[in-house]
Amino acid sequence: MILKSNVREHAFTVVENDAVGDGIWRMVFSAPELAASLAPGQFMNFLVPGAKQILRVPLSFASADAAAGTVEIVYAVVGDATRALTRMAAGEKSSVLGPSGNGWTVREGQGRSIVVGGGVGAPPAVAAAGLLAKKGVAFDGVLGAQTASRLWGVERLRELGAGQAVYMTDDGSAGGQGFTTDALRVLLSERAYDTVYTCGPQVMMRGVAAICREAGVSCQVSMERMMSCAFGACNTCNVSMADGTYKSCCMYGPVFDAEEVAW
Repeated sequence: MILKSNVREHAFTVVENDAVGDGIWRMVFSAPELAASLAPGQFMNFLVPGAKQILRVPLSFASADAAAGTVEIVYAVVGDATRALTRMAAGEKSSVLGPSGNGWTVREGQGRSIVVGGGVGAPPAVAAAGLLAKKGVAFDGVLGAQTASRLWGVERLRELGAGQAVYMTDDGSAGGQGFTTDALRVLLSERAYDTVYTCGPQVMMRGVAAICREAGVSCQVSMERMMSCAFGACNTCNVSMADGTYKSCCMYGPVFDAEEVAW
């Protein structure tokens, strides 16, 4: 298999960058060519001014507006680089590599689907919901977080037309108390679904994949790895496959069929 990449460096300008939760930030930036070429489920590698690390930071996106030339990312502050990213104010500039990887797939004639996002996996799940809405596919959504102050994306799912937007928190401070897998089981017991799209902690996605297998529902997973170079050269983002091989997340993923992955 020969992989082709249209990754290139784009200059971007911050439009807005604000906290939307406890350690959760939302940035909108202007990069017209990138906004027009991104596909839901792909990712980008950011050069963050003031970050101590040399490598770029790989981040997914929640939405891209080709008409406005803007991209929206929602990110968690988990280290020096993302902390430095929060310090970028409106008008500041840097560069980003993208679009990178392979995104979500929607088949012709696809039936009702579910998006499941946990923690920082919410933005790719919201991007999947946006794609389903654009394709005219009915969908429901499940989002989860540790606590209410770290939950993002519920209203966005509703705005995109989710029939149900279910949310769970570990401590019960918002929505139901428990895990996204608990809510997924309930939805799958209530009606027939075609496909599940999920992104979040690997233990969550492993559970989602197992539930979907049991229910006979197709499942796509967006794997989280440190995709340092974004073009398959550094081998830091390999994913173990069910056939005993490895595939680089940045080139073959980040979205995989759940049945391909060695959980």
